[in-house]
Amino acid sequence: METQLELEKNRVEQRNRLAQVLPEAMKRVGDLTAEVYKDGVLSCKVKRLMALALALGTGCKNCILSQTMEALENGATKAEILETISVVVSMRGTTGVGESLRVVQLLHELEKR
Repeated sequence: METQLELEKNRVEQRNRLAQVLPEAMKRVGDLTAEVYKDGVLSCKVKRLMALALALGTGCKNCILSQTMEALENGATKAEILETISVVVSMRGTTGVGESLRVVQLLHELEKR
């Protein structure tokens, strides 16, 4: 069984490969992302937590991993991520719980580092 950290590493590797074969398209995606997630009325951290909630709601494995890591890198705490999960669970019920298990496992793996 792959760990969430292994899945995250693979996600980054594949994204980098995509950037090699579609450099202009991926540059535009990167530019949009940089613009959207910069601090404004909402901080980047809050925006990443919002994105995590959306990723969990749609069940996008790569998005869940990416947004969890981005939230952490932008100062989100484990408690803030878990509270974000609680909002998802309140809106999505058991499907929110199911998708959130990936984040719980990732946080656990990061603590073991």
